[in-house]
Amino acid sequence: MDNGKLRALASDCVHCGFCLPACPTYALWGEEMDSPRGRIHLVTQVLDGAELTPAAAEHFDRCLGCMACMTACPSGVQYDRLIEAARAWTDDPAHAPAADTGTGTADIHEVAGVDGPGEASGGHATADVTGGAPAGGAQAGGPSAGGAPAGGAPACGAAACGAAARGAAARGAAARGIPVGGGRHRPWQDRAARAAIFAVFPYPRRLRALAAPLRVLQRTGLDRVVARSGLPGRVSPVLGAAMNLAPRPSASVPAGRLPERVPARGTRRAVVGMLTGCVQSVFFAEVNIATARVLAAEGCDVVIPRGQACCGALSLHSGRAGEAAGFARHAVETFEQTGVEAIVVNSAGCGSAMKEYADLLADDPAWAARAAAVSAKVRDFAEFLAGLFENSGGPVAARHPLPVRAAYHDACHLGHAQQITASPRALLGSIPGLELTEIPDAGMCCGSAGVYNLLQPEAARELGQRKAASVHQTGAPLLISANPGCSLQIASALEARGEAIAIAHTAEILDASIRGLPAPGSA
Repeated sequence: MDNGKLRALASDCVHCGFCLPACPTYALWGEEMDSPRGRIHLVTQVLDGAELTPAAAEHFDRCLGCMACMTACPSGVQYDRLIEAARAWTDDPAHAPAADTGTGTADIHEVAGVDGPGEASGGHATADVTGGAPAGGAQAGGPSAGGAPAGGAPACGAAACGAAARGAAARGAAARGIPVGGGRHRPWQDRAARAAIFAVFPYPRRLRALAAPLRVLQRTGLDRVVARSGLPGRVSPVLGAAMNLAPRPSASVPAGRLPERVPARGTRRAVVGMLTGCVQSVFFAEVNIATARVLAAEGCDVVIPRGQACCGALSLHSGRAGEAAGFARHAVETFEQTGVEAIVVNSAGCGSAMKEYADLLADDPAWAARAAAVSAKVRDFAEFLAGLFENSGGPVAARHPLPVRAAYHDACHLGHAQQITASPRALLGSIPGLELTEIPDAGMCCGSAGVYNLLQPEAARELGQRKAASVHQTGAPLLISANPGCSLQIASALEARGEAIAIAHTAEILDASIRGLPAPGSA
């Protein structure tokens, strides 16, 4: 996206402050530059010619990209486009607008002052798929619970934001050790960690190979011994976080691969493609199996292309736009060959990214139209079923009772980025005996956010603890989530509290009801 378009998007922000109490990092630290409003101001400063410094990059990196601010924003600011551009600048500073020190623009060393702490594919699972206001928020200038700005939320124009940032810099730069000035690049440790993550996680075979030794440790119980020693975290914070998040191996997933086509049961109502994902296919293969079974039970032929790879979500949401575009082109080519009516995605982050293909490849004449056509077919699992039932006479597969109380977690890239909140609840509400309860402060991110919990483990851990406490308040023995990262993050946070509840995907709950099996967490 060119600078003129970015400037126009940034100008949509009227500095009202409604985003502040919705923002997880502002809730944690109460610092203006770690709020959406502050980050938009930083974007504007860079567009005006200020140098992109490590301090400014740190503020961009601390954003989870949860898009809660977009839900809260009354002006419709497209913060997602702005933060993706800013992340691209920090990931590859050559893409940032050139600094112009002769324009009189405020030095970004001032406005980027120091706030807050320094910091898939073709699944290998086979089964019978045919069946048988937060602390510091409103008080610091966000809107009150009643919707009006609380306590006189400061109108943060350029001068106000600059003054706020300069004050933050004076308070915390030396104390928190965040660099203010110097080159544009991230520290080498951060670059190395990112390189390792993106060399592994988008590639299921590599991720599966890397997970194999961990599985051995988990089966012998040595993983807990190693974790308690603190050695992984001392070697690398990323390694320590990864070991804490890794799920226990599932004994319920058969070996093998999903077939390339799962036929509809009964009368065929649709032909759909299914994304198997990266993390999903390696760590949550049972979710893919359940997804295919439910779709087939509801009259869908399910096409699962063997050649599919990563959809690009992790790269796109981390500012690696070029890498994401490469993954997107492969996904477009793979799914357009199937001729399906819809592409069903059971991971919130992946679905959000695939719906952005049209924008991601808009400037590529050879791919723009193709990307737009594929992107238009992408549907979240719950979104697709809700539409199918509305247009084709409701569900055809009988639901058996599931007598269990469950809490439903809104994944940010489903609830905020895709604005899908009613469909999952309606599907779950149709199951006899299932009592659905809401989680307090449901709109606040759990701290997963793609690879955020690996790169910003301290902030992610605190957000995970808050979410785990909210889940605990429900008293439910079962948590339902539609995103693999959220499931890993919340499970880890609950385990750290000495608690354990069953966690399942919406598809798994529907599958259990259709097949007459007990729900996870039921007595």
